[in-house]
Amino acid sequence: MSMDYGAEAIKRHRASRGKVSIASKMVVETLDDLSIAYTPGVASVCMAIADDKSESFQLTNRANAVAVVTDGSAVLGLGNIGPEAAMPVMEGKSILFKALADIDAFPICLDTQDNDAIIQTVRYLAPSFGGINLEDIAAPRCFEIEDALQDLGIPVFHDDQHGTAIAVLAGVINALLVTGRRIEDTKFVFAGAGAGGIGSTKLLLDHGATNVTLVDSTGIISRNRSDLTAVKSAMLDTTNPDNTHGGLADALRGADVFIGLSAADAVSPEMVSSMAKDSIVFAMANPIPEIWPDVARAAGAAVVGTGRSDFPNQINNSLVFPGVFRGALDSRATRVTTRMKLAAATALAGLVPEPTPENVIPWSLDREVAKVVSEAVSGSV
Repeated sequence: MSMDYGAEAIKRHRASRGKVSIASKMVVETLDDLSIAYTPGVASVCMAIADDKSESFQLTNRANAVAVVTDGSAVLGLGNIGPEAAMPVMEGKSILFKALADIDAFPICLDTQDNDAIIQTVRYLAPSFGGINLEDIAAPRCFEIEDALQDLGIPVFHDDQHGTAIAVLAGVINALLVTGRRIEDTKFVFAGAGAGGIGSTKLLLDHGATNVTLVDSTGIISRNRSDLTAVKSAMLDTTNPDNTHGGLADALRGADVFIGLSAADAVSPEMVSSMAKDSIVFAMANPIPEIWPDVARAAGAAVVGTGRSDFPNQINNSLVFPGVFRGALDSRATRVTTRMKLAAATALAGLVPEPTPENVIPWSLDREVAKVVSEAVSGSV
């Protein structure tokens, strides 16, 4: 009988009162210890930083500290559940930062969904951190918030966009090898035009894709629609080259790759059967995918991935954010660039030297992943 993960999670979280704590790096057992760690010795440390703010990266934990910031407006597939309910996810990301990349991450859940207030709050917090991980902020607001914070002088990375995009691209690189395709000749269809869908589309295009179609809950994002947000309209400059219109079923006819970042059961077996021979299906909705892996394979898909850990090919941003931040922090990068993201995706794909239909991306808890990704990011600054 399989474990009831929800019940067990409640039990363990209640027993430990969450997942994170703070530990001291210095021993304070004697008066000398106290005088060095605190007053009077700490005054000299303060003045050294006052004279040169960059010393805050050497004399404090700032160089290894990341703020995980959310407003609770788009948590997992649960929606707008608010800051208190978002905390377990932010704590979860924090323990992955520590376990996989030895980064001290701090969950910060804001009781506002006003863009200007979030932007200003992050600006106020920035001197305490070496990087900012924006998380679970609804689209299209997430794009404005991230863009407005790129001048902080430290990396600001919206994981739902870029972590997802890097993991998707890594999986795509190897899935194309398995099915014998070239990216420039491949037709991609995305279900979901939020942060993950748009971020992944942009990175695929940066890697050489030429034919990507986005589909939202209303239908194909095409020039025929008058109800598009500014962000979605802007994507038409580089997507849907044939101006296809209609619904997801129309978009998938003849498509080579489906990438789902949308909703449970959005794709039928008939839709997969209508795709090109040996299609690639990444059904990443959580906890229930757009189509179950066995159903997709029976309908003709050659490579199938999901966002779940209990099936092969888990496409998950936990493969990405620890290594990206480790590399960015170690190199004192001021932002995460497209070059860094492409390098991270290529390195992640390279950890599977002989990809197969059941293995196009590394295991999420592979301890080599963060190391290899961080080295790729540091080398591309």
